[in-house]
Amino acid sequence: LKEIGLIPIDDLSPGHSIKYFYRPFKNKSFEMWDISPELSEAIAVWPGDIKFSRSISLDTQKGNHLTLSSIETTLHVGAHTDAINHFEKNDSGIESQSLEPYCGSCQVISINKKRATLIEKADLQSIKLVAKRILVKTGSFPDPKFFNEDFVSFSQEAIEYLGEQGVILVGIDTPSIDYFSSKELAAHHATFKWQMRILEGIDLSNVNEGIYYLSAIPLKIKGADASPVRAILFSNG
Repeated sequence: LKEIGLIPIDDLSPGHSIKYFYRPFKNKSFEMWDISPELSEAIAVWPGDIKFSRSISLDTQKGNHLTLSSIETTLHVGAHTDAINHFEKNDSGIESQSLEPYCGSCQVISINKKRATLIEKADLQSIKLVAKRILVKTGSFPDPKFFNEDFVSFSQEAIEYLGEQGVILVGIDTPSIDYFSSKELAAHHATFKWQMRILEGIDLSNVNEGIYYLSAIPLKIKGADASPVRAILFSNG
């Protein structure tokens, strides 16, 4: 427990309960992994969606006193989280969602499936889940600059199972928790039932399975259906 930042405030006594403070950054030797793909004109977006672009109004390289720029992009770009109104009618935008699911202890798990297949309940049952935030590493969307439509996604039953285990955030290293051609968005709707938040488009290629501390806070954009996040994992040394 101490390895994930749980510090006892009393002496340990066999057979008795004990209170812990959660101090993930108490040790100075923690490691950090940036699991957010770089945003640039090169990043792939969902086919038909608005591509990322950055326009420069002022540029110090051209003699201006400062650099000033703006961006145009789909909100579902790179590492991002979906708001409930993305898939549920007349529901709240990203600014109304609690930040708790996006910050806290999480578990990275690996599930190896063939391309264009679903993560099923049985795949998750074979893994001991010990955190309320689960990030799934599939390796099925390896290049953020190329959009392959045959990425791995979740079945509705798999999301239901996560909800039953008390999971409050599910993340995946693909553009969507639902398969590419889905119109029903069964996995998305299942997260709504369990008040589970969604983190998509993360890069777990350099992260091993294990327990980490997640920070992936969305921007407070009124009425927005999603928000890019800077997703970072921390681990005590």
